[in-house]
Amino acid sequence: MIRVLYFAGLRDLTGKSEELIDRPGWTVRELTDWVEAAYPEFKHKNVFVAVNEEYARPDDVIQAGDTVAMIPPVSGG
Repeated sequence: MIRVLYFAGLRDLTGKSEELIDRPGWTVRELTDWVEAAYPEFKHKNVFVAVNEEYARPDDVIQAGDTVAMIPPVSGG
């Protein structure tokens, strides 16, 4: 299982802070495509993806037991 975490406004958009997905071996791009299909509003968001607390590239492979964080852009002052 892959644990997917949704932060800030993405949590509001999905209605949940996390979910488990049984799709090990997917790339970050494949997971992002799945999330966009499940939650169409994601297509209009600029989302950063981290796997096991490190920013990930679209072609990185996600393994069973990994934690994936979907992070919206943040700004501060």
